[in-house]
Order: sequence, then C-alpha cells, then structure tokens
Amino acid sequence: MTPRLTFETAGSSGPPLVLLHGIGGTAASFRPLMDELAERWFCLAWNMPGYGGSEPLAPLTFPALAEALSALLADRGLEQVHLLGHSIGGMVALEFALRFPQRVHSLALLATTAAFGSRDGDFQKRFMAERTAPLDAGLTMAELARALVPTLLGEDVEPQAARLAESCMASIPPSAYRAALACLVGFDRRAALPSLAMPALLIAGERDRLAPATTMRRMAERMPRAEFALLPGAGHLLPLERPRECGALLSAFLARFPSTGGTP
Repeated sequence: MTPRLTFETAGSSGPPLVLLHGIGGTAASFRPLMDELAERWFCLAWNMPGYGGSEPLAPLTFPALAEALSALLADRGLEQVHLLGHSIGGMVALEFALRFPQRVHSLALLATTAAFGSRDGDFQKRFMAERTAPLDAGLTMAELARALVPTLLGEDVEPQAARLAESCMASIPPSAYRAALACLVGFDRRAALPSLAMPALLIAGERDRLAPATTMRRMAERMPRAEFALLPGAGHLLPLERPRECGALLSAFLARFPSTGGTP
C-alpha cells in the first residue's frame, strides 16, 4: 500500500519543482530555499515516509521511495517536474530519475553521492555505529541534533539556520531515522550515472565531509548533461546554510529549462 505523505508548498504558479530533504531534515528544511525560488516556481517539498507526519514505509528501500514519490506526484497531477534532492533526498532523486526518466525535466543534486560509503563496507559500519549509538544510549532526537548539527555546518552560518536544522532533526521519530539510516547504507547507483540524459546541476559544499566536492565533481563528469558548482566554505546542509547562493544557482539553471508537463 502506498503511504500517505505530507508536504509543504510555496508559490502558486510556474513550473513545478519538487524538493526531497536529507536524512536529518524534513520538508521544513527547505523553507529558506523555497522563499528564494517561490516567485518563479511552484515548490513542493515532501516529508519522506516516516517523517513530518508522513506514514511509514516498510521495508524502506530506494525503489519503494521512488514509487511513493511517483504516487504523490500522480496524486497532485504533476506529470513531469524539476526534481531537487539533498543528501539522502538526492539519492531518492537519482533512483526516481533512473526509474522514471520521462517524468524528470531536470535534476538538481545538493550535497549527495551516487553511492554511500566504501566498497569494503567499513565506512558504512562506522557511520551506522556513530549515528545509532547515541540513541541506543538513551539520547533523544533533540539531544542528538544538538550534538550532530554543528558538525555538519560550514563557515559563517547564520544562527537561525542552525536552529532550524536542529528543530527539524529533533522532530524526526527515532524509528524513522533508524529506518532511513539502514536504507542509506545500501545505496549504489554509480554504474547508472551515464544513462541520466536530463539536464542536471550538482552543487557541493567545500567543507562537506559526507558528500565531498571531489566525489560530486566526478559524478557530474559521468552524467551526459551535468554541471558542477562549488560553494566555498559551505558544509553539508546547503539548503539551510546557503539558501541565497543555492537559490541563485538553481534559478539560473532552471531558467534555461523552464517547460515541464506538470501543473501545480
């Protein structure tokens, strides 16, 4: 059964832009970025299954997430969209674009990778242990957010951006966060990158240790119509840290490919 998904929207006209948040975020994570884009685009930011009041999805896998997104877009009458994904949301965007290429007019990937971790699995094991150990020890999601969010940020981040990041992460049910972590560590779509023929923009943060700029640049080189942009001093939470810079890059990119088959 397809889960019932919640979402936030901004803008009342213009081509549809669908935004998929990161593992520690929610639809609310995109509010600053949507403020930058809503004048020209109809923005819809989903809450991934289990997040923000969306019903859980079990088992949580990338193919199942792509199908859930497809159902949401169909329900909203969005036949073709500009698709933006941040972090794990970028992986969902990649999976969706590979499964439903005719429905993706353009693809924007922020602080994400085409595969998670190392080939031998050691990085994945360390990552899971580091992320779940605090919860196993009894910390709340709010306490985890206060400890983790500062490590994800780059330079000169405005205080309200950090507060919003912590608030979004604190709102995530621990079960949903654990399920997303388990889903994340199995992702690998590197071999399929050359088949993504739609226009694409990849934006990396210079200080991002989870989705390094060198990795994202190599991704862009393997995608036929991809462009790469680097934000100096930025960390992993690009939509929150640098909404104006991201908005400017996205607006210039999207303006070159404005027409879609969807309607808000």
